[in-house]
Amino acid sequence: MATPTDPLALLRTRNYLVLLAVAALVGVPVSAAAYGFLALVSYVQKEIFIHLPHGLGFSTEPAWWPVPVVAVGGVLTGLAIMYLPGRGGPSPADGFKVHGAPAPRDLAGVVLAALATLCFGAVLGPEAPLIALGGGLVMLAVSLARRPVPKQAASVLAAAGGFAAISTLLGSPILGAFLLMEASGLGGPTLGLVLVPGLLASGIGSLIFIGLGVLTGLGTFSLAIPALPHFARPDVAEFGWAVVIGLAAPVLGRGIRWTGTFLKPYSERSTLLVVPLAGAAVGLLAFAFAEGTGKPTSDVLFSGQSELGPLIIHAASYSVGATVLLLACKGLAYGVSLGSFRGGPTFPALYVGAAGGIAMSHLPGLSLVPAVAAGMGAMAVVMLTLPMTSVLLATLLFLSDGLAVTPLVIVAVVVAYVTHARLEPRPAPLIAGRRGITRCGWTGGLPPVRGEASRHQAVSGTSRPAESR
Repeated sequence: MATPTDPLALLRTRNYLVLLAVAALVGVPVSAAAYGFLALVSYVQKEIFIHLPHGLGFSTEPAWWPVPVVAVGGVLTGLAIMYLPGRGGPSPADGFKVHGAPAPRDLAGVVLAALATLCFGAVLGPEAPLIALGGGLVMLAVSLARRPVPKQAASVLAAAGGFAAISTLLGSPILGAFLLMEASGLGGPTLGLVLVPGLLASGIGSLIFIGLGVLTGLGTFSLAIPALPHFARPDVAEFGWAVVIGLAAPVLGRGIRWTGTFLKPYSERSTLLVVPLAGAAVGLLAFAFAEGTGKPTSDVLFSGQSELGPLIIHAASYSVGATVLLLACKGLAYGVSLGSFRGGPTFPALYVGAAGGIAMSHLPGLSLVPAVAAGMGAMAVVMLTLPMTSVLLATLLFLSDGLAVTPLVIVAVVVAYVTHARLEPRPAPLIAGRRGITRCGWTGGLPPVRGEASRHQAVSGTSRPAESR
Protein backbone atom coordinates (compact mmCIF):
# COMPACT_ATOMS: atom_id res chain seq x y z
CA MET A 1 0.00 0.00 0.00
CA ALA A 2 1.69 3.20 -1.17
CA THR A 3 2.02 6.07 1.25
CA PRO A 4 0.67 9.41 -0.02
CA THR A 5 2.72 12.55 0.67
CA ASP A 6 -0.05 13.75 2.99
CA PRO A 7 -0.72 11.02 5.59
CA LEU A 8 -4.34 12.14 5.93
CA ALA A 9 -4.84 11.54 2.22
CA LEU A 10 -4.55 7.83 2.96
CA LEU A 11 -7.89 8.00 4.78
CA ARG A 12 -9.61 8.80 1.47
CA THR A 13 -8.13 5.90 -0.47
CA ARG A 14 -9.83 2.64 -1.27
CA ASN A 15 -6.86 0.73 0.12
CA TYR A 16 -7.45 2.23 3.57
CA LEU A 17 -11.07 1.05 3.53
CA VAL A 18 -9.84 -2.43 2.67
CA LEU A 19 -7.33 -2.15 5.52
CA LEU A 20 -10.14 -1.25 7.95
CA ALA A 21 -12.19 -4.24 6.83
CA VAL A 22 -9.23 -6.57 7.34
CA ALA A 23 -8.55 -4.99 10.76
CA ALA A 24 -12.14 -5.74 11.79
CA LEU A 25 -11.63 -9.37 10.78
CA VAL A 26 -8.29 -9.47 12.62
CA GLY A 27 -10.04 -8.58 15.89
CA VAL A 28 -12.00 -11.83 15.91
CA PRO A 29 -9.25 -14.49 15.93
CA VAL A 30 -6.81 -12.35 17.90
CA SER A 31 -9.30 -11.74 20.70
CA ALA A 32 -10.26 -15.40 20.73
CA ALA A 33 -6.58 -16.34 20.99
CA ALA A 34 -6.04 -13.79 23.78
CA TYR A 35 -9.03 -15.18 25.67
CA GLY A 36 -7.74 -18.72 25.21
CA PHE A 37 -4.29 -17.68 26.47
CA LEU A 38 -5.71 -16.11 29.65
CA ALA A 39 -8.08 -19.04 30.22
CA LEU A 40 -5.21 -21.52 29.82
CA VAL A 41 -3.06 -19.61 32.31
CA SER A 42 -5.92 -19.54 34.84
CA TYR A 43 -6.62 -23.26 34.37
CA VAL A 44 -2.98 -24.36 34.71
CA GLN A 45 -2.45 -22.18 37.78
CA LYS A 46 -5.38 -23.86 39.53
CA GLU A 47 -4.10 -27.30 38.55
CA ILE A 48 -0.60 -26.58 39.88
CA PHE A 49 -1.45 -24.68 43.06
CA ILE A 50 -4.79 -26.26 44.10
CA HIS A 51 -5.48 -29.62 42.50
CA LEU A 52 -1.94 -31.03 42.40
CA PRO A 53 -1.31 -30.59 46.18
CA HIS A 54 -4.67 -32.27 46.85
CA GLY A 55 -3.73 -35.10 44.51
CA LEU A 56 -0.51 -35.61 46.45
CA GLY A 57 -2.41 -35.94 49.74
CA PHE A 58 -2.17 -32.40 51.16
CA SER A 59 -5.38 -30.89 52.50
CA THR A 60 -4.25 -27.44 51.36
CA GLU A 61 -1.30 -26.00 49.49
CA PRO A 62 1.76 -26.21 51.79
CA ALA A 63 3.46 -22.90 52.45
CA TRP A 64 6.70 -24.28 50.95
CA TRP A 65 4.96 -25.39 47.73
CA PRO A 66 5.94 -22.30 45.66
CA VAL A 67 9.68 -22.90 46.16
CA PRO A 68 10.00 -25.97 43.89
CA VAL A 69 7.08 -24.94 41.66
CA VAL A 70 8.42 -21.51 40.66
CA ALA A 71 11.89 -23.06 40.28
CA VAL A 72 10.42 -25.56 37.78
CA GLY A 73 8.82 -22.62 36.00
CA GLY A 74 12.29 -21.07 35.86
CA VAL A 75 13.69 -24.22 34.25
CA LEU A 76 10.96 -24.22 31.59
CA THR A 77 11.33 -20.50 30.97
CA GLY A 78 15.10 -20.86 30.67
CA LEU A 79 14.74 -23.71 28.17
CA ALA A 80 12.38 -21.61 26.04
CA ILE A 81 14.78 -18.67 26.14
CA MET A 82 17.85 -20.73 25.32
CA TYR A 83 16.62 -23.19 22.72
CA LEU A 84 13.64 -21.61 20.95
CA PRO A 85 13.95 -18.82 18.38
CA GLY A 86 13.41 -15.31 19.68
CA ARG A 87 14.79 -15.89 23.21
CA GLY A 88 11.28 -15.78 24.65
CA GLY A 89 10.75 -12.16 23.65
CA PRO A 90 12.19 -8.96 25.15
CA SER A 91 13.21 -8.85 28.80
CA PRO A 92 10.78 -6.85 30.98
CA ALA A 93 13.79 -5.42 32.84
CA ASP A 94 14.15 -2.96 29.94
CA GLY A 95 10.77 -1.43 30.79
CA PHE A 96 7.44 -1.46 29.01
CA LYS A 97 8.05 -0.80 25.32
CA VAL A 98 6.17 -1.56 22.13
CA HIS A 99 8.48 -3.81 20.15
CA GLY A 100 7.86 -4.96 16.62
CA ALA A 101 5.64 -8.00 16.21
CA PRO A 102 7.60 -11.23 16.59
CA ALA A 103 8.41 -13.13 13.42
CA PRO A 104 6.32 -16.28 12.89
CA ARG A 105 9.28 -18.49 13.79
CA ASP A 106 9.70 -16.66 17.12
CA LEU A 107 6.05 -16.76 18.19
CA ALA A 108 6.10 -20.21 19.80
CA GLY A 109 9.09 -19.32 21.96
CA VAL A 110 7.47 -16.08 23.14
CA VAL A 111 4.23 -17.83 24.07
CA LEU A 112 5.88 -20.80 25.81
CA ALA A 113 8.24 -18.60 27.84
CA ALA A 114 5.26 -16.47 28.94
CA LEU A 115 3.19 -19.53 29.86
CA ALA A 116 6.04 -20.96 31.95
CA THR A 117 6.38 -17.59 33.69
CA LEU A 118 2.72 -16.94 34.37
CA CYS A 119 1.47 -20.46 35.11
CA PHE A 120 4.19 -21.27 37.66
CA GLY A 121 3.81 -18.12 39.73
CA ALA A 122 6.52 -15.63 38.74
CA VAL A 123 5.60 -12.01 39.46
CA LEU A 124 4.89 -10.69 35.96
CA GLY A 125 1.73 -9.99 33.98
CA PRO A 126 0.26 -11.14 30.67
CA GLU A 127 0.06 -7.78 28.85
CA ALA A 128 3.38 -7.89 26.97
CA PRO A 129 2.91 -11.53 25.82
CA LEU A 130 -0.62 -10.68 24.67
CA ILE A 131 0.61 -7.76 22.56
CA ALA A 132 3.25 -10.04 21.04
CA LEU A 133 0.66 -12.78 20.49
CA GLY A 134 -1.73 -10.43 18.70
CA GLY A 135 0.92 -8.96 16.43
CA GLY A 136 2.63 -12.30 15.86
CA LEU A 137 -0.58 -14.01 14.75
CA VAL A 138 -1.16 -11.25 12.22
CA MET A 139 2.38 -11.60 10.87
CA LEU A 140 1.86 -15.36 10.64
CA ALA A 141 -1.30 -14.83 8.62
CA VAL A 142 0.50 -12.33 6.39
CA SER A 143 3.29 -14.84 5.74
CA LEU A 144 0.73 -17.45 4.71
CA ALA A 145 -1.28 -15.12 2.48
CA ARG A 146 -1.42 -16.03 -1.20
CA ARG A 147 -0.92 -12.43 -2.26
CA PRO A 148 1.98 -10.29 -1.06
CA VAL A 149 0.97 -7.73 1.56
CA PRO A 150 2.71 -4.33 1.47
CA LYS A 151 5.07 -3.80 4.38
CA GLN A 152 3.22 -0.72 5.67
CA ALA A 153 -0.15 -2.50 5.62
CA ALA A 154 1.34 -5.50 7.44
CA SER A 155 2.78 -3.22 10.13
CA VAL A 156 -0.56 -1.47 10.66
CA LEU A 157 -2.41 -4.79 10.87
CA ALA A 158 0.17 -6.19 13.32
CA ALA A 159 -0.33 -3.10 15.48
CA ALA A 160 -4.10 -3.62 15.28
CA GLY A 161 -3.64 -7.23 16.40
CA GLY A 162 -1.63 -6.18 19.44
CA PHE A 163 -4.19 -3.45 20.08
CA ALA A 164 -7.07 -5.94 20.09
CA ALA A 165 -5.24 -8.35 22.40
CA ILE A 166 -4.29 -5.80 25.07
CA SER A 167 -7.66 -4.02 24.95
CA THR A 168 -9.54 -7.20 25.74
CA LEU A 169 -7.34 -7.74 28.79
CA LEU A 170 -7.70 -4.16 30.05
CA GLY A 171 -11.44 -4.18 29.36
CA SER A 172 -11.35 -0.87 27.46
CA PRO A 173 -10.28 -0.03 23.90
CA ILE A 174 -9.68 3.55 25.06
CA LEU A 175 -7.27 2.40 27.79
CA GLY A 176 -5.53 0.15 25.27
CA ALA A 177 -5.25 3.11 22.90
CA PHE A 178 -3.57 5.28 25.52
CA LEU A 179 -1.21 2.46 26.49
CA LEU A 180 0.01 1.76 22.97
CA MET A 181 0.01 5.43 21.97
CA GLU A 182 2.28 6.45 24.85
CA ALA A 183 4.48 3.36 24.66
CA SER A 184 5.03 3.64 20.88
CA GLY A 185 5.58 7.41 20.85
CA LEU A 186 3.32 7.89 17.82
CA GLY A 187 1.71 11.26 17.28
CA GLY A 188 0.16 13.57 14.72
CA PRO A 189 -1.56 12.24 11.58
CA THR A 190 0.41 8.99 11.71
CA LEU A 191 -1.16 8.17 15.06
CA GLY A 192 -4.65 8.39 13.60
CA LEU A 193 -3.78 6.11 10.69
CA VAL A 194 -2.67 3.36 13.10
CA LEU A 195 -5.17 4.11 15.86
CA VAL A 196 -8.36 3.80 13.81
CA PRO A 197 -7.73 0.19 12.62
CA GLY A 198 -6.63 -0.69 16.14
CA LEU A 199 -9.78 0.75 17.71
CA LEU A 200 -11.93 -1.12 15.20
CA ALA A 201 -10.11 -4.40 15.83
CA SER A 202 -10.33 -4.00 19.61
CA GLY A 203 -14.01 -3.03 19.46
CA ILE A 204 -14.89 -6.16 17.49
CA GLY A 205 -12.60 -8.18 19.72
CA SER A 206 -14.34 -6.97 22.87
CA LEU A 207 -17.59 -8.48 21.63
CA ILE A 208 -15.79 -11.78 21.04
CA PHE A 209 -14.27 -11.61 24.52
CA ILE A 210 -17.67 -11.03 26.14
CA GLY A 211 -19.27 -13.79 24.11
CA LEU A 212 -16.58 -16.30 25.02
CA GLY A 213 -16.93 -15.33 28.68
CA VAL A 214 -20.64 -16.15 28.56
CA LEU A 215 -20.20 -19.38 26.58
CA THR A 216 -17.40 -20.80 28.73
CA GLY A 217 -18.65 -19.50 32.08
CA LEU A 218 -15.15 -18.26 32.88
CA GLY A 219 -16.09 -14.59 32.75
CA THR A 220 -14.15 -11.83 30.99
CA PHE A 221 -11.20 -11.56 33.41
CA SER A 222 -12.49 -8.09 34.42
CA LEU A 223 -10.10 -5.85 36.32
CA ALA A 224 -12.76 -3.67 37.97
CA ILE A 225 -12.83 -3.70 41.77
CA PRO A 226 -16.40 -3.87 43.12
CA ALA A 227 -17.79 -3.49 46.66
CA LEU A 228 -15.40 -0.76 47.79
CA PRO A 229 -16.29 1.85 50.42
CA HIS A 230 -17.90 4.86 48.75
CA PHE A 231 -15.64 7.87 48.26
CA ALA A 232 -17.39 11.20 47.72
CA ARG A 233 -14.67 13.82 47.18
CA PRO A 234 -11.07 14.54 48.18
CA ASP A 235 -10.07 17.06 50.85
CA VAL A 236 -6.95 19.14 51.44
CA ALA A 237 -5.28 16.52 53.65
CA GLU A 238 -5.69 13.84 50.99
CA PHE A 239 -4.09 16.10 48.39
CA GLY A 240 -1.14 16.46 50.73
CA TRP A 241 -0.89 12.71 51.16
CA ALA A 242 -1.08 12.29 47.34
CA VAL A 243 2.08 14.40 47.10
CA VAL A 244 3.77 12.22 49.75
CA ILE A 245 2.77 9.05 47.88
CA GLY A 246 4.12 10.56 44.65
CA LEU A 247 7.46 11.22 46.35
CA ALA A 248 7.68 7.77 47.96
CA ALA A 249 6.80 5.65 44.92
CA PRO A 250 9.96 6.46 42.89
CA VAL A 251 12.16 5.38 45.80
CA LEU A 252 10.47 1.97 46.02
CA GLY A 253 10.24 1.69 42.23
CA ARG A 254 13.93 2.40 41.75
CA GLY A 255 14.76 -0.43 44.14
CA ILE A 256 12.59 -2.82 42.15
CA ARG A 257 14.00 -1.67 38.80
CA TRP A 258 17.58 -1.86 40.12
CA THR A 259 17.01 -5.47 41.19
CA GLY A 260 15.79 -6.36 37.71
CA THR A 261 18.55 -4.59 35.80
CA PHE A 262 21.21 -5.98 38.14
CA LEU A 263 20.00 -9.55 37.62
CA LYS A 264 19.39 -9.31 33.87
CA PRO A 265 22.99 -9.71 32.59
CA TYR A 266 23.52 -12.73 34.83
CA SER A 267 20.31 -14.37 33.63
CA GLU A 268 21.30 -13.72 30.01
CA ARG A 269 24.78 -15.17 30.51
CA SER A 270 23.79 -18.26 32.55
CA THR A 271 20.11 -18.64 31.76
CA LEU A 272 19.59 -22.25 32.80
CA LEU A 273 21.24 -21.62 36.17
CA VAL A 274 20.06 -18.13 37.12
CA VAL A 275 16.40 -18.26 36.02
CA PRO A 276 15.57 -21.41 38.09
CA LEU A 277 17.42 -19.90 41.07
CA ALA A 278 15.41 -16.71 40.60
CA GLY A 279 12.24 -18.81 40.62
CA ALA A 280 13.29 -20.49 43.85
CA ALA A 281 13.96 -17.05 45.35
CA VAL A 282 10.45 -15.90 44.43
CA GLY A 283 9.06 -19.05 46.02
CA LEU A 284 11.08 -18.45 49.20
CA LEU A 285 9.74 -14.90 49.46
CA ALA A 286 6.18 -16.23 49.17
CA PHE A 287 6.94 -18.89 51.78
CA ALA A 288 8.42 -16.33 54.18
CA PHE A 289 5.40 -14.05 53.83
CA ALA A 290 2.92 -16.88 54.37
CA GLU A 291 4.77 -18.15 57.44
CA GLY A 292 5.13 -14.68 58.90
CA THR A 293 1.53 -13.54 58.42
CA GLY A 294 -0.69 -16.58 57.93
CA LYS A 295 -1.86 -15.13 54.61
CA PRO A 296 -1.83 -17.13 51.35
CA THR A 297 1.30 -17.37 49.22
CA SER A 298 -0.73 -16.09 46.27
CA ASP A 299 -0.42 -12.58 47.75
CA VAL A 300 3.24 -12.62 46.72
CA LEU A 301 3.08 -14.90 43.68
CA PHE A 302 1.65 -14.09 40.25
CA SER A 303 1.05 -10.72 38.66
CA GLY A 304 -1.62 -9.66 41.15
CA GLN A 305 -4.23 -9.31 38.41
CA SER A 306 -6.71 -11.59 40.17
CA GLU A 307 -5.53 -10.88 43.72
CA LEU A 308 -5.79 -7.08 43.49
CA GLY A 309 -9.53 -6.89 44.18
CA PRO A 310 -9.53 -9.28 47.17
CA LEU A 311 -6.50 -7.49 48.66
CA ILE A 312 -8.27 -4.12 48.64
CA ILE A 313 -11.66 -5.46 49.70
CA HIS A 314 -10.15 -7.34 52.68
CA ALA A 315 -7.57 -4.67 53.53
CA ALA A 316 -8.92 -4.40 57.07
CA SER A 317 -7.76 -7.95 57.79
CA TYR A 318 -4.11 -6.98 57.13
CA SER A 319 -2.19 -5.41 59.99
CA VAL A 320 0.32 -2.67 59.27
CA GLY A 321 3.16 -5.16 59.79
CA ALA A 322 1.60 -7.68 57.41
CA THR A 323 1.11 -5.00 54.77
CA VAL A 324 4.69 -3.78 55.06
CA LEU A 325 5.98 -7.36 54.83
CA LEU A 326 3.78 -7.91 51.77
CA LEU A 327 5.20 -4.75 50.20
CA ALA A 328 8.78 -5.95 50.81
CA CYS A 329 8.26 -9.55 49.63
CA LYS A 330 6.16 -8.66 46.59
CA GLY A 331 8.55 -5.88 45.60
CA LEU A 332 11.60 -8.14 45.81
CA ALA A 333 9.83 -10.95 43.95
CA TYR A 334 8.79 -8.44 41.30
CA GLY A 335 12.35 -7.20 40.80
CA VAL A 336 13.76 -10.73 40.63
CA SER A 337 11.11 -11.74 38.07
CA LEU A 338 11.81 -8.63 35.96
CA GLY A 339 15.44 -9.59 35.55
CA SER A 340 14.92 -13.25 34.71
CA PHE A 341 11.45 -14.28 33.48
CA ARG A 342 9.31 -13.12 30.54
CA GLY A 343 6.10 -11.13 30.95
CA GLY A 344 4.80 -7.64 31.56
CA PRO A 345 5.41 -5.18 34.41
CA THR A 346 1.97 -3.51 34.62
CA PHE A 347 -0.09 -5.57 37.05
CA PRO A 348 2.65 -6.19 39.64
CA ALA A 349 3.20 -2.41 39.69
CA LEU A 350 -0.51 -1.84 40.37
CA TYR A 351 -0.48 -4.48 43.12
CA VAL A 352 2.61 -3.07 44.83
CA GLY A 353 1.09 0.41 44.62
CA ALA A 354 -2.14 -0.86 46.16
CA ALA A 355 -0.26 -2.55 49.01
CA GLY A 356 1.64 0.67 49.65
CA GLY A 357 -1.62 2.61 49.66
CA ILE A 358 -3.16 0.19 52.16
CA ALA A 359 -0.17 0.64 54.46
CA MET A 360 -0.47 4.44 54.24
CA SER A 361 -4.25 4.41 54.76
CA HIS A 362 -3.55 3.84 58.46
CA LEU A 363 -2.16 7.37 58.64
CA PRO A 364 -4.43 10.18 59.89
CA GLY A 365 -6.40 12.04 57.23
CA LEU A 366 -6.09 9.36 54.52
CA SER A 367 -8.83 6.82 53.82
CA LEU A 368 -8.47 3.53 51.96
CA VAL A 369 -9.84 4.28 48.48
CA PRO A 370 -7.84 7.45 47.73
CA ALA A 371 -4.69 5.95 49.26
CA VAL A 372 -4.90 2.84 47.10
CA ALA A 373 -5.80 4.77 43.92
CA ALA A 374 -2.93 7.23 44.38
CA GLY A 375 -0.50 4.42 45.20
CA MET A 376 -1.48 2.43 42.12
CA GLY A 377 -1.13 5.43 39.81
CA ALA A 378 2.20 6.52 41.27
CA MET A 379 3.78 3.06 41.14
CA ALA A 380 2.45 2.44 37.62
CA VAL A 381 4.02 5.61 36.25
CA VAL A 382 7.35 4.80 37.92
CA MET A 383 7.49 1.32 36.40
CA LEU A 384 5.90 2.13 33.01
CA THR A 385 6.84 5.83 32.56
CA LEU A 386 3.44 6.31 30.89
CA PRO A 387 1.63 9.09 32.80
CA MET A 388 -1.70 9.19 30.94
CA THR A 389 -2.04 5.41 30.97
CA SER A 390 -1.17 5.30 34.67
CA VAL A 391 -3.92 7.79 35.53
CA LEU A 392 -6.47 5.83 33.52
CA LEU A 393 -5.40 2.48 34.96
CA ALA A 394 -5.71 3.73 38.53
CA THR A 395 -9.12 5.35 38.02
CA LEU A 396 -11.03 3.01 35.72
CA LEU A 397 -10.59 0.12 38.15
CA PHE A 398 -12.64 1.96 40.76
CA LEU A 399 -15.87 2.12 38.74
CA SER A 400 -18.20 4.84 40.07
CA ASP A 401 -15.57 6.15 42.51
CA GLY A 402 -13.03 6.60 39.71
CA LEU A 403 -14.13 10.16 38.93
CA ALA A 404 -13.89 11.24 42.58
CA VAL A 405 -10.34 9.93 43.03
CA THR A 406 -9.06 11.22 39.68
CA PRO A 407 -7.65 14.54 41.01
CA LEU A 408 -5.67 12.71 43.69
CA VAL A 409 -4.37 10.17 41.20
CA ILE A 410 -3.28 12.95 38.83
CA VAL A 411 -1.34 14.70 41.60
CA ALA A 412 0.35 11.47 42.71
CA VAL A 413 1.21 10.47 39.12
CA VAL A 414 2.64 13.87 38.17
CA VAL A 415 4.75 14.10 41.34
CA ALA A 416 6.00 10.52 40.92
CA TYR A 417 6.73 11.01 37.22
CA VAL A 418 8.78 14.18 37.76
CA THR A 419 10.55 12.79 40.82
CA HIS A 420 11.42 9.58 39.01
CA ALA A 421 12.83 11.57 36.07
CA ARG A 422 15.01 13.64 38.39
CA LEU A 423 16.30 10.56 40.20
CA GLU A 424 17.24 8.78 36.98
CA PRO A 425 20.96 9.05 36.14
CA ARG A 426 21.73 11.38 33.28
CA PRO A 427 22.81 9.71 30.03
CA ALA A 428 26.48 9.73 29.14
CA PRO A 429 27.53 12.74 27.02
CA LEU A 430 27.58 12.31 23.26
CA ILE A 431 30.99 12.28 21.58
CA ALA A 432 32.02 12.12 17.96
CA GLY A 433 33.86 9.02 16.88
CA ARG A 434 34.96 7.31 13.70
CA ARG A 435 31.55 5.63 13.41
CA GLY A 436 29.57 8.74 14.25
CA ILE A 437 28.18 10.13 17.47
CA THR A 438 28.08 7.66 20.35
CA ARG A 439 27.62 7.74 24.10
CA CYS A 440 30.83 7.87 26.07
CA GLY A 441 31.52 5.53 28.94
CA TRP A 442 31.52 1.87 29.90
CA THR A 443 28.12 0.42 30.75
CA GLY A 444 29.47 -2.06 33.30
CA GLY A 445 27.97 -5.45 34.03
CA LEU A 446 29.04 -8.79 32.64
CA PRO A 447 30.42 -9.35 29.13
CA PRO A 448 27.74 -9.76 26.44
CA VAL A 449 26.19 -13.16 25.96
CA ARG A 450 26.34 -15.14 22.75
CA GLY A 451 24.50 -13.36 19.96
CA GLU A 452 24.27 -10.08 21.88
CA ALA A 453 27.66 -8.54 21.17
CA SER A 454 26.31 -6.05 18.63
CA ARG A 455 24.04 -4.58 21.30
CA HIS A 456 26.75 -4.01 23.91
CA GLN A 457 29.47 -1.90 22.34
CA ALA A 458 31.45 -0.28 25.14
CA VAL A 459 32.52 2.96 23.47
CA SER A 460 32.16 3.10 19.71
CA GLY A 461 29.28 0.72 19.01
CA THR A 462 26.50 1.79 16.69
CA SER A 463 23.60 0.32 18.64
CA ARG A 464 22.54 0.07 22.24
CA PRO A 465 20.52 -2.38 24.32
CA ALA A 466 17.23 -2.57 23.64
CA GLU A 467 7.30 -6.58 29.47
CA SER A 468 -2.38 -13.81 35.45
CA ARG A 469 -3.40 -14.44 37.67
